[in-house]
Amino acid sequence: MSSLTIALAKGRLLEPSLELLTTLGYDVSAVRESRKLVIQSNGARFILAKPMDVPIYVEYGAADVGIVGQDALRESGANVYEPLVLGYGKCRLVVAGKPELQSAEWKMLAGLRVATKYPRVTRQHFAARGLSVEVLQVFGSVELAPTVGLADLIVDVVDTGRTLRENGLVELDEIFKSQAALIVNRAAHTLRAREIRELIERIARDL
Repeated sequence: MSSLTIALAKGRLLEPSLELLTTLGYDVSAVRESRKLVIQSNGARFILAKPMDVPIYVEYGAADVGIVGQDALRESGANVYEPLVLGYGKCRLVVAGKPELQSAEWKMLAGLRVATKYPRVTRQHFAARGLSVEVLQVFGSVELAPTVGLADLIVDVVDTGRTLRENGLVELDEIFKSQAALIVNRAAHTLRAREIRELIERIARDL
């Protein structure tokens, strides 16, 4: 049987994911050294993708398993299994805005615009609270939006909150906590049950 195909999120989760795979016995040196996006190594085939794309690759079977942040997973809405959280890449998805909104009843204000890289999660969050907002999807520095008058609020991930503070913003509400997670294609979970179960058990022992 062919080796498992593992999708990895590029960016801040990549290095700790490679460290985890190294402890499991995978040779990831080619992943670090190559600029290729598909790499065959001993015991696995690796796909390197943008975080938001990893759940899609796994859902549609281009990869058997993947490692991705729960923020990207929730935003994708992908129909995959999530058997393990991995304990790194911890952050929070929050609503933030200018300090003057902190003392105002901002949740009562109508016609607010929210800039975010997470439009799906943002709409769900505000709709669940009965709040009507206009969601603007942006792809660059979300913190810029309130400063230039593009939006009243932002929804973005924060770690220490330093970027918010440096841009004159404060946290107003927390949507959820996020960390890296292992995700599994539903068909592969059945068809390659033994290999995937062994992988899950090996990771769980190292956590």
